[in-house]
Amino acid sequence: MNFLQRGLTSVFRRKGKSIILFAVIFILGNVIAGAIAISQSTANVEKKMKADLGAIATIEADFEKYMQDNPDNMSFTIENPKEDLVKKIAELSYVKEFEYSISSYAFSNQVKTVSLSNSEMMSAADPITLKGTNLELPMDFKSSGLKLVDGRGFTPEELSSDNLKVIVSNKFAEENGLVVGDNFTLDAHWMDFKEDGTMAKEKLTDYQVEVIGIFEQEKLEKKAGEQQDMQSAMFDNTQLNTLYCSNEAAKANNLAMNKAYSNEGSDEEGGTPTYVLNSPEDVEAFKEEVTPLLPEYTKINASTDRFDEVGGSVKKLSQIANYVVLIAILATLIIISLVVVLFLRDRKHELGIYLSLGEKCQNVVLQIILELLIISLIAMCFSLVTGNFLGKMVSESLIQSDALAATSNAASSGGMIIATGGTNMPSLSVEDVQNAYEVKFSLSYILTFLVAGLATVFGSALMPLMYILRLNPKKIML
Repeated sequence: MNFLQRGLTSVFRRKGKSIILFAVIFILGNVIAGAIAISQSTANVEKKMKADLGAIATIEADFEKYMQDNPDNMSFTIENPKEDLVKKIAELSYVKEFEYSISSYAFSNQVKTVSLSNSEMMSAADPITLKGTNLELPMDFKSSGLKLVDGRGFTPEELSSDNLKVIVSNKFAEENGLVVGDNFTLDAHWMDFKEDGTMAKEKLTDYQVEVIGIFEQEKLEKKAGEQQDMQSAMFDNTQLNTLYCSNEAAKANNLAMNKAYSNEGSDEEGGTPTYVLNSPEDVEAFKEEVTPLLPEYTKINASTDRFDEVGGSVKKLSQIANYVVLIAILATLIIISLVVVLFLRDRKHELGIYLSLGEKCQNVVLQIILELLIISLIAMCFSLVTGNFLGKMVSESLIQSDALAATSNAASSGGMIIATGGTNMPSLSVEDVQNAYEVKFSLSYILTFLVAGLATVFGSALMPLMYILRLNPKKIML
């Protein structure tokens, strides 16, 4: 009888010990399988959400850091990055596309604004935003869920002119009875703050405006009928009342506003640079290279930061799962090693007989490995299924509890669980992360678990194999 036959016979004849070893590997395998399933699922949801968010980065004022360094100074001006620095950053290898946007605003008595709120006060106070761009189609159409449904983008000639050729929202167009090709007069006003604390609209100038395109806010359409809080409604109101134009047109309105407020023009453009990177993996490298170049109290704000803001429970779960995998593997190495050594001590005379009859030591070792491998594979196949199921139950429960806690905290503080990220940044909520999280069978999960499991089992067999190699048949048989 060769060692293969002896190994198979030994597994089925020693049912009690085989069942004990099976139970040990099955229990520990469940822990490892569940932790691996959670670890891979959290990594997948982070990768998916960041891919959906895109690789967009902007340079913004770091008000939080300024307030930490200057708690007593509430009046401040943060320096914007110079245009040459903005263009220098755009030349980095990480950058695929670049937009420089100058924004302005105007109040109007004749042009109607759109309001998603039932409050007439909010509607009356809504200004019209003039958002400039240097691109044929503004960056918002690629990152903020906007879709051009009629008309066209800007021509190079229009981008270099201060004439107001605009792309408007479909709801703004409906409210004012506009279609592509229409011209209308924008009676721009500015808000004058009186000494008695009241405000009054003062006439600035009249602009002749031509509608060259109409856009639709896709995300808004998908959420129609859902209850929105005040902050979300204000964000959507601003978007719907935005007129996309050239930077030159926005700059001209800012100059007129500055003269109205202080009787002197300002050379400060106040533009916002936006960079589209090649991939989300480039974000951290881009931050490391650009941050030292920025003026004091400015920072890089990336679209992938939205996940870091609302995906804390997933990242925490990933860390826990990784620790559990390491601890479970270490425990498996120790426990299985001790169990197998104890079993081999009871078989000392059997192994001595094999060796005394001339059986090669390597065949005896292979027999023990075969027995361990058969039991381990059966146990791991079962734990592959049950561990995945347990990992799904535990992780989803933890994520839901964290989401409820976060929602409760936000409700008590009057906030909302959403990261919008400001200009050109897509939004992400806790619910989005929770809905994207999924524990499922995959080839990578199966291969990772089997490789980790078998490596652990073979590693735990080292101590028993050393025991066999040290056996002396003569001493055993005496």
